[in-house]
Amino acid sequence: MTARPPTDPTIARPARVRPRTLLLIGVVVVVVLGLAAGAAGFSYLFLRGPAPAAVGLSSATPSSATSVDPTATSSTSAAASTSPGGSSSTTAGLDGTWNVDPSIGSFSDFSGSFVGYRVDEELANVGAATAVGRTPDVTGSLTLAGTTISSVEISANLGTLESDKPQRDNQLHRQALETDQFPTATFSLTSPIELGSVPADGQVIQATATGNLTIHGVTKSVQIPLEARLSGNVVTVTGSIDILFSDYGMSRPTSFLVLTIADHGTMEFQLQFTKG
Repeated sequence: MTARPPTDPTIARPARVRPRTLLLIGVVVVVVLGLAAGAAGFSYLFLRGPAPAAVGLSSATPSSATSVDPTATSSTSAAASTSPGGSSSTTAGLDGTWNVDPSIGSFSDFSGSFVGYRVDEELANVGAATAVGRTPDVTGSLTLAGTTISSVEISANLGTLESDKPQRDNQLHRQALETDQFPTATFSLTSPIELGSVPADGQVIQATATGNLTIHGVTKSVQIPLEARLSGNVVTVTGSIDILFSDYGMSRPTSFLVLTIADHGTMEFQLQFTKG
C-alpha cells in the first residue's frame, strides 16, 4: 500500500457549499433583482413629471402673448378707436404676412412655438402612459388680408423632438417617424380660411385649416381644427389632428420596455406669430 501524505494544516481546504445554501443565495438574488425592477418601475411611474397638457389657448401661459413692439400695438389701437367701429383701421393694421417668432415664449415651459405628438402606450412594470414629444424648431408664416387667411406655410424639424425619455427619442430616429431619413414635416394651406370678422384683441377665433400635411415623406390632404387669439401684436394659434400611422407609411415603434402602443397618435402644435 502507498502511504497517504500527511495533511498540511497550513493549506485551507475548499469550502463545501451545501445545496440548500445555493438555493437560498439564488432566492436572495431573484428577490433583489425583483425589488430593483419594481423600484425602477415605481420611480418611472411616480417620480417622473406628468405629461404636458394637450395644446389649447386655455393652457397657453400669459407670457406666450407678450407684445414685442408696444409702439406698434398702441398705434393700431389708436387707429381702431378713431374709425367707425374700428373695423377698417384694425384690418389695415393686421393685413400682411405674420411669421413664426421663436423669441416669443419659452420651450422650457411650452409657452413658445412647438410641434409635437401624443401617443398612448403601455410600458413594462409601469402600465398605461401617454408619450409626449415636442420640438421648438418650427418656421413658417401666414398671410392675412381683411378677414381671410390666404396662405399658411409651416415646417418643423422632427429630428429634434424631445420627450421625457431620451431612449424613446433615439428610437424615433430609426423607427416610426424615422427622422434620420424623414426629418421634416410640413403643412401648406390649400383653401383660404374665412374668419368671418376682423380679430379683436383678446378674442378667441375657431376655424378649420384645409391643406396638405407631409409626414414621413407622405403627403395627405387634411382638415385641422384651430384656435387663434390676437394679444397685443402676437397671434397665438393652436391645433391638433389624429394621425393613423399606416396612412403615412409608418410602423408602430417596438421596444422591450413597451408592451403595447396605439396604432395612431395626435399631432399637436402651438405657434406664436408676429407681423413681418
